[in-house]
Amino acid sequence: MQESLIIPENHPRAESLRVRERLVECLRKGIVVEQGLIAHGRGEAFDYLLGERTTVYAREAIRASVAIMLLAEHPVVSVNGNVACLCAGDVVRLASLLNARIEVNLFYRSYEREKAIEMLLKEHGAHTVYGVGDRASMSIPELMSERRRVDRDGIYSADVVLVPLEDGDRTEALVRMGKKVIAVDLNPLSRTARSATITIVDNITRAMPLMVETARELKNAARDRLNGIVKSFSNARNLEGSLAMIRSGVADRGRGGDDITLDSRGKQVVGVMDDDG
Repeated sequence: MQESLIIPENHPRAESLRVRERLVECLRKGIVVEQGLIAHGRGEAFDYLLGERTTVYAREAIRASVAIMLLAEHPVVSVNGNVACLCAGDVVRLASLLNARIEVNLFYRSYEREKAIEMLLKEHGAHTVYGVGDRASMSIPELMSERRRVDRDGIYSADVVLVPLEDGDRTEALVRMGKKVIAVDLNPLSRTARSATITIVDNITRAMPLMVETARELKNAARDRLNGIVKSFSNARNLEGSLAMIRSGVADRGRGGDDITLDSRGKQVVGVMDDDG
C-alpha cells in the first residue's frame, strides 16, 4: 500500500496537501470515489483565486444559512463522500446544534459506500443516519440520477436542506419541490450556486467549522433576530461580490503577482501562493 506523504509544516500550502491526503485515504476506505478527487481539484482552483480564505460574503452567507436552519421545522444536512471524509465531526456537531437530521446522498451510490459513510459519521457521534439502504425509498421528481433516492423522514420531508458539494441537477430539483437549499460551492457561476437559496462560496473545510461556531452563537437567538438576518441577505449580491473577488484575484495574478492575495474584503495583502503537484 502506498505510504502517506510527509508534509513539511512550513510548506506554504501544507493544509491543502493534508486535505488531499485525507481524500486519498478515504478513497482507499471506499468513502470517496475517484470522481470525487476530480471534483475536489476543480474546487481547489477556485479557492486558489479566492486567496484560500473565507471572504466577508461567505461569512454573511454562513450567518444567513445558520439562521434559516434554526428557523426551519425540519432541517436536513445532506452528506456525500467528500463531505464525510473532510468534515464528519463538524457535520455531526452542526446537526446537533441545529436539531437537524443527517442523510447520506450519493451520485455514485452503493450500499457498501453508504454503510462506510454511516460508520464514519457514527464514529464522530451521529446517532441516526438517514438515507442508507432501504431508507432511501422516496424519489425526487424529475431527477434521474441516483441522487433522486432520498429518505422519507429526511430530505423528502425537509423544508431546509444543507447540500455541501452539490450537483446542480439536484439543487434545482429540490428548489422546485419548494425547499430552501443552502449550498457550499467555490464556483459562484455554477448552476448549484445560482439555483440555491443561499450559497456559501467557500472551501467546505473552512465553512463547516464556521457554521458550527455561528450555530453556537445564534442557537438561543430570538426568532425576530433570526428572521432579520435572513431577510437582510441577498444571494444575488453575495454571488456578485464573490465573483468580483475572484476577478480581482485573476487580475492580480495576471500582473505577475504570485505573492499577491486579497483579504476578506478584497484588499491586497502579502502572501505566498505557490502550487505543488
